[in-house]
Amino acid sequence: MIRNPVLPGFHPDPSIVRAGSDYYIATSTFEWFPGVRLHHSTDLVHWQPLGGALTERRLLDLTGAADSCGIWAPNLTYADGLFHLLYTDVATFAGGYWDPQNYLITAPEVTGPWSDPVVLHGRGFDASLFHDEDGTTWMLSMRADWRPGRNRFGGIEIQQYDPVARRLTGPARLIFEGTGAGLTEAPNIYRKDSWYYLVTAEGGTSWEHQVSVARSRQLFGEYEVDPGGPLLTSAGRPELPLQKAGHGSLVQTAGGEWYLAHLVARPYTPTGRCVLGREAALQKVEWATDAWPRIHDGVPAEQVPAPAGVTVTPRPPSSELLEDDDFDAPALGPNWSTLRRPATPDWADLAARPSHLRIHGGQSPMARHRPSLVARRVTSPRCTFDVTCEFEPRTTRQLAGITAYYNSRNWYYLHLTADDDGTPVLDLLVCDSGQVTTAPGLRTVVDGVPRVGLRIALDGPALTFAYTTNPGPVAVWHTLGRTFDATTLSDEYAAVIVPGEPEAWGFTGAFVGLWVQDLGAEGGYADFDRAVYRAG
Repeated sequence: MIRNPVLPGFHPDPSIVRAGSDYYIATSTFEWFPGVRLHHSTDLVHWQPLGGALTERRLLDLTGAADSCGIWAPNLTYADGLFHLLYTDVATFAGGYWDPQNYLITAPEVTGPWSDPVVLHGRGFDASLFHDEDGTTWMLSMRADWRPGRNRFGGIEIQQYDPVARRLTGPARLIFEGTGAGLTEAPNIYRKDSWYYLVTAEGGTSWEHQVSVARSRQLFGEYEVDPGGPLLTSAGRPELPLQKAGHGSLVQTAGGEWYLAHLVARPYTPTGRCVLGREAALQKVEWATDAWPRIHDGVPAEQVPAPAGVTVTPRPPSSELLEDDDFDAPALGPNWSTLRRPATPDWADLAARPSHLRIHGGQSPMARHRPSLVARRVTSPRCTFDVTCEFEPRTTRQLAGITAYYNSRNWYYLHLTADDDGTPVLDLLVCDSGQVTTAPGLRTVVDGVPRVGLRIALDGPALTFAYTTNPGPVAVWHTLGRTFDATTLSDEYAAVIVPGEPEAWGFTGAFVGLWVQDLGAEGGYADFDRAVYRAG
């Protein structure tokens, strides 16, 4: 069986493709590097993280990117021996503006090397490529309308792409204006039995989300909406464990079976907060006698039959659920992400000290240009994250430690710093909706302690912190005497609601990570030795 979500934690907007016997999923990364997270599978059951595709500023510059901006809804296709990765860098979503810029890169292998980006239009986001049977290639996207009082989601448009000239050509045509669900986005076209099937996301990426299907005999329409209603939704079904089902893409197996990759979320209470963010799931798709695709009951299932003939052998837990990293490799592993800038040796250095990650301090937690944060996704409601840190703070302007992080306005930070007289201390900062406070009564002197172990533990909505002054096999952990609210690290808590505008939810899910600040730019750094993540 396929067990959902197949990609737990922050893995939204999945774009799935098959190349031979291999399946790949690309997901959104927003303000995190590397941009566009990739996973690989040969059976649709087990998925291996490959890391990100956009690893350098040549491909993506997130300097100054706002929270939940950056890479939205990438699209991965395979044609003519090349992988095509189409992605949107969104600059804002305030006031009805998005400023979306679309780019296209290609590579002979999904791991690269990727070509220089082709700059495409900026008329809308959630762009995709459709490679037709006649050899033509087409770019689709939603059409954004910034004008006050208008439908911000102005429909789905299509324009031909010339792969030789590497540019768009011919007129842009509006081919679909959506259903009554509204907020029509995320278009994908598939050709089957002489029909063009247009798959879109509608209803907004929250509780009313859905996957809609329309079809036409002609590429430019007119598209008829499936009279059976949405292909998939969890709207109106708060008892379902998988909520927010929508934003789908189809794939056909070598044996002719069809599956839908889509996003879901798992709130801790019915229509409550989703700390893990939007995750990726798979559903089996059958084609009815009237040639419309169907999913059983039209709702997301936690278990789905794997493709016929798949032999699944026992495997160890995914590294996204259990990983012990001693930082022995020459580069960060595929489960690590960095905030707003790539992990270059000038600040994230794996060579300066063997078997350690040296992080040179960056800007403040509120800054958006040079943060020094190395983090990984929270993939389970119950998990722990332990690290060993060596840090010699010289002033109150130097801090290093571990964070439970959602965005620049919502985070917790267990850190080492110096008191006014230079004494090393351990303390906890809390940022709630942009207001930074010190958790009272937790400040602890750690003078004369060269190595400190730091721990984050999540138990559903309960978040706790601990430390040890003798990290290692016989460590004695001291739990800080307070439980914090983990649900502040959620899409819902980060939402900004402006009357008359589409709801601006947070889009990224919770992270745990290693954070260092050097607010005076005085050369402060910390060495991290061994980071252990365990999902329970």
